[in-house]
Amino acid sequence: MKIAITTETGDLDGAFHSRFGRAAHFVFVDDETEEWQAYANPARDASGGAGIQAAQFISEHGALAAISGDFGPKAYNALAAGGIQMFLAPANESLTARELLARFQQGQLKQVSAPTHQTPPGKGGQ
Repeated sequence: MKIAITTETGDLDGAFHSRFGRAAHFVFVDDETEEWQAYANPARDASGGAGIQAAQFISEHGALAAISGDFGPKAYNALAAGGIQMFLAPANESLTARELLARFQQGQLKQVSAPTHQTPPGKGGQ
């Protein structure tokens, strides 16, 4: 399965980024072969709707799952509508994309079944 992991640096050994829509990069990795490619997140600096745009981007690249530390309501709805599973990275841990992949492979990441936060009034969300 192809998984999109949010990262700071755009490589499998790079630091994880906690916000889905505002992540610097997405590392797309096959969880069986561990082959990967990284792309800058084109939605990172969007004035609004970053989560929706990021969801569309990873869907276009064939991801069937996403790992991040936060899925706002707009991102959650867009990912769910696209059939993309969401998994939550552990809070307060400095992990790499490779370490998150290993935890995913071992079934240690919690699957998200609702947005992880609500968008404050007047904010665009992620």
